[in-house]
Amino acid sequence: MKEGAVVPLQLRQADAGNKPRPAIALRRLPGFGDWLVCGVSRQLHQFVPGFDEKVEASDSDFRSSGLTGPSLIRLSFLQSVPLSSIMGSIGSISAERHKRLLANLARHLAP
Repeated sequence: MKEGAVVPLQLRQADAGNKPRPAIALRRLPGFGDWLVCGVSRQLHQFVPGFDEKVEASDSDFRSSGLTGPSLIRLSFLQSVPLSSIMGSIGSISAERHKRLLANLARHLAP
């Protein structure tokens, strides 16, 4: 699996349930090899400018992402998941978009 992959997962929801949805593989974590992922949503109204990323049909990496419609990569929807829970890959985002996501997250976490 590669960073920037769009992967189908059962992600924990705010109501403690699980829901199948795509996620972006941000980075493999040290230790046990789990992955830091962020959820993808079709709820574009939840967009946080300067933090999240919108993926729209006009974007150069839309087709390669495997997403079926305009979507929101939500950096505030982070989870650590074991590699064994990742059910393959449906596509990938561009290296540039992946770098922007990591930079947005790092900027937010920096003191």
